[in-house]
Amino acid sequence: MIKIAIASGKGGTGKTFVATNIFHTLVKNQIDAVLVDCDAEAPNAVAFFKTKQTRVIEVTQLVPVIDISACTFCGKCHEYCNYNAIFIIPPVKIINVMEDLCHGCGACSVACRYDAITEKPVSLGKVNLYSYNSNHSLIEARMNIGVMSPVPVIKAAIKQINNQAGIAILDSPPGTSCPFIQTVAVSDYVILVTEPTPFGLSDLKQSVETLKKINKPCGVIINRTGLGDNKVLEYLNNEGISLLLEIPFKKEIAGLYSNGQIVSETHTFFASQLLEVVENIIKQNGDSNNKR
Repeated sequence: MIKIAIASGKGGTGKTFVATNIFHTLVKNQIDAVLVDCDAEAPNAVAFFKTKQTRVIEVTQLVPVIDISACTFCGKCHEYCNYNAIFIIPPVKIINVMEDLCHGCGACSVACRYDAITEKPVSLGKVNLYSYNSNHSLIEARMNIGVMSPVPVIKAAIKQINNQAGIAILDSPPGTSCPFIQTVAVSDYVILVTEPTPFGLSDLKQSVETLKKINKPCGVIINRTGLGDNKVLEYLNNEGISLLLEIPFKKEIAGLYSNGQIVSETHTFFASQLLEVVENIIKQNGDSNNKR
């Protein structure tokens, strides 16, 4: 299996547009593939396909429950908590767990010497599994409203891939924070989608620098070419970063996408371009593995 993450430094560049069209192109060419929507805060990849839901997996996290009768209010649990999820006022014997801030690390349980802390499961979100076109599947990470971090839900979604396909397309959350890192860290290659604007270039630079630090190979697809300037191209040339594809700024493409249609379904040349991009990535990845 090869895992290809589709990512961007900012929202609205066309990341999901690229991810869904690549997945559709692979399926149409009878290539074993799976699409994982890792944008757990606002997943929408499933909306572009006629699917059947096959399974729902609840994602939970263990959070502490403090037994007031056994607690000595020593404050060790509060001291060990790096996320300030335990509120304590020892003189008046008040202690509370702020579940929204808890990361389920278990440090407080280790710190407590009086067996005053047990744990209970709290729901963080769901992983929804769908079947599409018989043998192909879509996996959706969807976090609950109010949950502080989508990372545990993203990890659970990626875990469901289980080497079930030859190519896994991971639709990454936008930005370069923890959800982005969690998605690209498990990938073999990252396609960065940007746009030829000052904002697009600024966020592209952040993404590239982040990927350099975790040693992930990447290439760039420029969406909406013809809009903006050539500074993104100049940056790619100066940095020696591969330009994988340029997608023109066209009203027709925008119209199809806004209506929930897959552009590569009717635009065969676009589909062939996407297929060539994936084939080149697979070849590059194979050559890298052989050199190792």
